[in-house]
Amino acid sequence: MKKLVLASNNPGKIRELRELLAPLDIEIVPQADLAIPEAEEPHCTFVENALAKARHAAQLSALPALAEDSGICVDALHGAPGVHSARFAGEPKSDQRNNDHLLKLLAGVDRRNAHYYCVAVLVRDAEDPQPLIVESEWHGEVLHAPRGSGGFGYDPLFLDPKLNQTGAELSMQQKNRIGHRGLAMQRLVEALRTRLQRESL
Repeated sequence: MKKLVLASNNPGKIRELRELLAPLDIEIVPQADLAIPEAEEPHCTFVENALAKARHAAQLSALPALAEDSGICVDALHGAPGVHSARFAGEPKSDQRNNDHLLKLLAGVDRRNAHYYCVAVLVRDAEDPQPLIVESEWHGEVLHAPRGSGGFGYDPLFLDPKLNQTGAELSMQQKNRIGHRGLAMQRLVEALRTRLQRESL
């Protein structure tokens, strides 16, 4: 496996994933570079959406494909935004409007526990019967106002209480080490390395 299509058009995710997958020495090609449109994400679970995106990219590229689906789940909102995190405030997608909408819904709420969730799926081809699937969570709470200028998505509102820093205040290296996507990708790299070693025997 020398080349892998990344089923994402999110610049922030592409930067993070390229750094995380660097140890495998696999060329990462964003699907947009191959004129592959975004896949539909009609499902109610992260894993089904990630699998749909990976199979879509693999089918249109004839290459192995990696997709991830992630979002923030807020306890007080019964797990919302969840799979709707990217479009929580409607179309067009906007981090700013999503954050504003979340703050509006949590106005007056004291218990603001939340977690980021990520599931990553890698398929060797569109019909792969045994995709690699890994998941991870990052627990914290939603602030009353944004902090920090880095990251993307809900990072300015998501506080890691152990560090007393938001996702937008952490460096990419810190975020990749402790965050939901970073941990999921670390697990994916380990699983993929194990598979590649086994298949080379």
